[in-house]
Amino acid sequence: MSLTVYRKAHFNAAHRLFRKDWDDAKNLQVFGKCSNPNYHGHNYELEVGISGEVDPETGFLIDLKILSDIIKEEVEDAFDHKNLNIEVPEFKNLNPTVENIAVVIWNKIRKRIDSAYGISVKLYETPRNFVLYKGN
Repeated sequence: MSLTVYRKAHFNAAHRLFRKDWDDAKNLQVFGKCSNPNYHGHNYELEVGISGEVDPETGFLIDLKILSDIIKEEVEDAFDHKNLNIEVPEFKNLNPTVENIAVVIWNKIRKRIDSAYGISVKLYETPRNFVLYKGN
């Protein structure tokens, strides 16, 4: 039996959308108020899905406590109450758009989950704006 289990999490973080090689006027034109030089924040909501076969012995696809611990270590501890542009190494040279944040999260979780499982990351930047990433 193949299915997907999900774990929800959240984190609060600040960021600024901008390109270092553009001046403030061009960043404002492209990224709008999200290019504020003093940053702005979001209450991100995260859903991580793990897909695969249910273990007939345990009835689990994956122990959700293990998934919870991975999300805490790789995402919440790394991103919560941080300025993504300044404090998170993955965004030193990567614009922290919701798209890029979702891909970074997927890559961090992929390192920790057996390759036999599929992974999806749904990241809400606002209640109306979100991205779903399932890997390459």
